[in-house]
Amino acid sequence: MGDAPRVELAGSERTPLPEERRVSPAAPGQRVEVTVQLRRRGALPDPGKARPHLRRREIEEIAGADPEDIARVEAFAHDHGLDVVDASPARRSVVLSGPVSALESAFGTRIFGLDDRPQARPHFRPLLRDGRPVQAHAVAASFSPVEVARLYDFPARATGAGQCIAIVELGGGYRKADLDQYFQGLGLTSPAIVSVSVDGGMNQPEGNASGPDGEVMLDIEVAGAVAPGARIAVYFAPNTDRGFLDVVSTAIHDDVRRPSAVSISWGGPESAWTGQSMSALDAVLQDAAALGVTVLCASGDAGSGDGAADGLAHTDFPASSPHVVACGGTRLTAGAGGITAEVVWNDGAAGGATGGGVSDSFDAPSWQANASVPPSANPGGRRGRGVPDVCGDADPQTGYRVLVDGQATVVGGTSAVAPLWAGLVALLNERLGRPVGFLNPELYGAVLAGGGFRDITDGGNGAYTAGPGWDACTGLGSPRGGAILAALGGSVVVGRRKAPPPPEAAWRG
Repeated sequence: MGDAPRVELAGSERTPLPEERRVSPAAPGQRVEVTVQLRRRGALPDPGKARPHLRRREIEEIAGADPEDIARVEAFAHDHGLDVVDASPARRSVVLSGPVSALESAFGTRIFGLDDRPQARPHFRPLLRDGRPVQAHAVAASFSPVEVARLYDFPARATGAGQCIAIVELGGGYRKADLDQYFQGLGLTSPAIVSVSVDGGMNQPEGNASGPDGEVMLDIEVAGAVAPGARIAVYFAPNTDRGFLDVVSTAIHDDVRRPSAVSISWGGPESAWTGQSMSALDAVLQDAAALGVTVLCASGDAGSGDGAADGLAHTDFPASSPHVVACGGTRLTAGAGGITAEVVWNDGAAGGATGGGVSDSFDAPSWQANASVPPSANPGGRRGRGVPDVCGDADPQTGYRVLVDGQATVVGGTSAVAPLWAGLVALLNERLGRPVGFLNPELYGAVLAGGGFRDITDGGNGAYTAGPGWDACTGLGSPRGGAILAALGGSVVVGRRKAPPPPEAAWRG
């Protein structure tokens, strides 16, 4: 196999940064680990068509990697002095490790070093004054996640029991003592939580409430408060292309914890990704749709430009994948009688705004055919997948009261909306007695027709403005949980939620 011809991988190149220059090559003996992604052995069923969800063993047999392909990669590794660290037919991946010199020989390329700049950024926004997080007691308009769930009429008498929510993290960590204190303050038992290490990523709190710890704690506290009976698995990985791909794939194909909802609050503009990385990650998200796993992704906190410096409109990936529920953000105002106003979240360049727009990489899916998605605001007016699909409270000015590194503070961002919706999915799954799975066709169909959304018609995120129906700021709207449950075939029960069952010791981590 050593003499087989090599083929350049389309989409694997990354645009050089301005003024970058080549330095000395990496040391030949430096060890490097890579993930090789393999082709499917067969096609996946169309996720947009109703059919029973595949089991994890079934998807491996139908559309996993062919064992012969894995054997060929392992033989290739042996021929070039590389070690096989792991091989997974379900995830269609083989992890190889070896010195730089062996990798250069195997793949026919020069290695000058590893690009370890963060690939994605967390989409949370702490409420700051004078550059410091604001104490929660000093913010009159903030909410607990329980209050937000009540305002959005999340299903009563449900806790998410029997469900697992996966949370993807690319940095930071959580402290059990903080979580216990936080949930006790809400009158809830701490959910069963376990951390899962991927590619060496670990639960490592940094002690900075405005850093990645803020993202991790926000995700856990929102999801855990909304669905206190659900188990939570937090998957940690390095913030790289490979880390992002591997952590999402590990969560989706986890046959031990078997999450039914995956919350992803990290991402970046499509222009910052290689085509190869987006294609590989989208293929994993296709697996989730076939398995009946609902993936919820934050749409970004930097308006229609998504933080890019070129003055163009950009959608955030992986929220722009047609196989996820993309979550935008609003500013929520409420009184004793419920919601009094809800508009697009846009606090300007310094304060952040909801992401949203029209994808440059993914075509418009069939279930958005009647959503009147406009052409892109960019020159050429491309027609593509519209982002977001749904929305929820995200403005730090009306944000979520959380506890991070011992500090009670208020946090917003579309990062809060992804775990909020993940918690709602866990409640729906429990009440329906089945996973809602790939939810998008039903969101744009039965749920919309059944009054499942509060339409947001006021505001904009830069290049796009809100209006009646779907828009590129808030999607279809914010949730009316009871109506969503009814539209999906469940009965609505009025009353308080029952207390969550005690967590299992095996889920502590």
